[in-house]
Amino acid sequence: MKKILSLLCMVAASFAEGQSLAAPASARPSPAEQNIASKSLTNTPQQYQEFNALAAALVRRALETSDAGYYAQAEAALKKSLQLAPDNFEAEKIRVSILLGEHDFPAALDAAQTLNRRVPDDVMVYGLLTDANMELGNYKDAETAAQWMLNLRPGNLPALTRAAKLRELFGDAEGAYELMELALQSTSPADVEERASLFTQKGHLKLASGSADAAEKLLQQATSLIPNYPSALAGLAKIRISRKQYAEAVCLLEQRYQAVPRAENLYDLAEALQLEGRQEESKRAFADFETRSLAESSAKDNSNRELVFYYADKVRMPVKALEVAKQEFQWRHDIFTLDAYAWALHVNGQDAEARKQIETALAVGIRDASLFRHAGEIAAGMGDAFAAEGYLKQSGDLSAMGSVQARIPLAGLSPAGKQ
Repeated sequence: MKKILSLLCMVAASFAEGQSLAAPASARPSPAEQNIASKSLTNTPQQYQEFNALAAALVRRALETSDAGYYAQAEAALKKSLQLAPDNFEAEKIRVSILLGEHDFPAALDAAQTLNRRVPDDVMVYGLLTDANMELGNYKDAETAAQWMLNLRPGNLPALTRAAKLRELFGDAEGAYELMELALQSTSPADVEERASLFTQKGHLKLASGSADAAEKLLQQATSLIPNYPSALAGLAKIRISRKQYAEAVCLLEQRYQAVPRAENLYDLAEALQLEGRQEESKRAFADFETRSLAESSAKDNSNRELVFYYADKVRMPVKALEVAKQEFQWRHDIFTLDAYAWALHVNGQDAEARKQIETALAVGIRDASLFRHAGEIAAGMGDAFAAEGYLKQSGDLSAMGSVQARIPLAGLSPAGKQ
């Protein structure tokens, strides 16, 4: 039955997008898969560099597929490498990449700082420092590390993509897009993984700024390179939701969940099912999400932010929402964790603290429809109609995901209630 449903989804999506069902020419193995096949552990490489190359390919494959199982295989390859050459620097760098992939950002930051002291002019160590600091909310330190990458090797691809992400967080979506375009231009046509990622990130930037048509073209370019590319499917589903094409969004999110059966992906699918009106299926999916999310909640690689919004908005259990939010807030203060924490505080009536947290997040510079909406509703909860209107208007003006929800409370603000 699942296979039949998947085929129906493919047909529906094909007609909606005006595309043929012919298999993409790029269905051949990706460079990461080719490297893994040529350097598998069963081939017993004789030099530590070969084990490092295998580990790096496994990390790339994990990023490509969102399958965390590849990290364990990469760790096994590094163990072999370090047996042949203890403390070899390349293996230690790849180990930090694994920690980042497993979302153990504090450990990744500590390890990257140690490597930076050991070799102060290694470009990719600064990349690792940038990644870890961004995820923890240390944006000034992330910016400094990214600048070092560009200073040491101007125009290098890893620095461009990281600088683009920072520009987006700092509110410069246009500058972020330009950097992603530069990165794409410097990427080999043979590197389908990197190109698919860059097309997806460019699509994300267009969608976040309200340009759904441009975003769709970019995301389709990503899926033409790697069929069922998970993050591109998610972006296409957001576009379908913005157009109220809920059945097609469900199909896209089902494909993503089948490819990457993670709890956070199930949450998105449950939301789409709810929007389509398939309430019983949605309830079952949300219940399954809750079970799976709670099971991983104490780990670093978790779906706690989605769990916060599930308890806050779906089942109206504010105390549980705040418990989960506090747990995540203890170890990371990135923008999106601050947003979830602020919302959990808000639904518990703690609007003064909620406002402090959401304004800390927005002070970084990010222009995000959902964050602006949350800030507006929190300000309204404090009786500050003037600030509420300002935040909600900014959300609505973005014409992006979350904007429609902002227009409802904005319309309810009466002139008499404004300060």
